[in-house]
Amino acid sequence: MEPHRGWTIASSSWNFLRKRWLDREQELITIIQEETKRTEEKEEAGYRSPTWLILPALQKINKAKRLEGEAVMSAPPFFQSAGRGDLKFLGEDDEPIVVVWERLSESEQEQWSKKMGKSKDWVVWCRSRRKDEEQHPFEIDANEIFSNRSKQAKPKAGEKTDKKGGKEQSVRWKEWWQQGNIKCAVDEEYASCWVHQDCHVADEQKAALRKAGRVSGGNPKCQVRLKGRECDYWMGTEIGMLGGYGFQDQVTAGDGSDKPAFLAKMWQTMGTPAINAEASQSRRRPTPQAIFFGGC
Repeated sequence: MEPHRGWTIASSSWNFLRKRWLDREQELITIIQEETKRTEEKEEAGYRSPTWLILPALQKINKAKRLEGEAVMSAPPFFQSAGRGDLKFLGEDDEPIVVVWERLSESEQEQWSKKMGKSKDWVVWCRSRRKDEEQHPFEIDANEIFSNRSKQAKPKAGEKTDKKGGKEQSVRWKEWWQQGNIKCAVDEEYASCWVHQDCHVADEQKAALRKAGRVSGGNPKCQVRLKGRECDYWMGTEIGMLGGYGFQDQVTAGDGSDKPAFLAKMWQTMGTPAINAEASQSRRRPTPQAIFFGGC
C-alpha cells in the first residue's frame, strides 16, 4: 500500500468486517479510505453518531435487520445488513430498516425516500426540524413517537435541559470510530424518531428509547456477545486479541498499586463475584493461572 494512502480503523471493526469481505480485503481498504474522508467532512459540519444505546432501542421498535446510514467503520455488528444508498457495508438490502437520516447525503436521502413509499417497515432517527425548515419527505405518512425538544416540569436525575426546558441528547464523540472511544458527548441539537403512521409502537419501546437518549455523559455499558454475528467484533477488541474472552481460567484487571507490598490497589475478576468481593477486601495477588490487565 502506498504511504499516502494510510487509514485508521478500530481493531474490533476491522476484525468484524474483514471476515465478511473475505477475498475482497483490498476493496474493503479502499472503501474505508473513501468513507474516512466523507465521515470527517460530516463531523466537521457538526454530525455526531447516535450511541450504541440508541441504535438497539430503535432496532427493537420494528425488529430491524438493516441500518441505513453511518459508515463502514462505524456500522454496528448487531444489524444483519448496513449501508447507504448503493453502497453496502454488510449483507444485502433487507427489511425492516432503521434510518439515520443526517448521515445520508442529499442524493441518498432522495434515493431512500423513493424506496420508502413502497414500505411501511421503517424507523427514522433524525435531527428535530426547526420551525422554518421544510418538512422531511417521510413525515407525510409518519408519526413522531419521540422528541427530546418537549418541555418537562422537572428533569430526572442525570438529565440536562436547555434554557427552553427541552432535553439535550447523548451522542458519540467526534472521531470515536478511529479512537475506539465509547464515551458519550452531549449534543445541543434536538432529536426525533419517526415511524410509519400504520406502525404501532408499544409504550415500553417508547420508554426504552427515552431512556437510551437520556443525557448522562460518561461511559455507556457495553453488552459483550461472544455468540453469533457479534462474536467477531468483540474478539477484535484489545481484550479479545489478548485472549481475555474465552480464556478458561481467571481474567483479572487492576487499577494500579499505591503500596509496594500489593500488586494492585483493587482488582476485578471477570464472571466471579465472590472472588471480586474477596479481592477488594484482602487485595490478594491473582493465582498463577490468570491473565492480568493493569490499568484497565
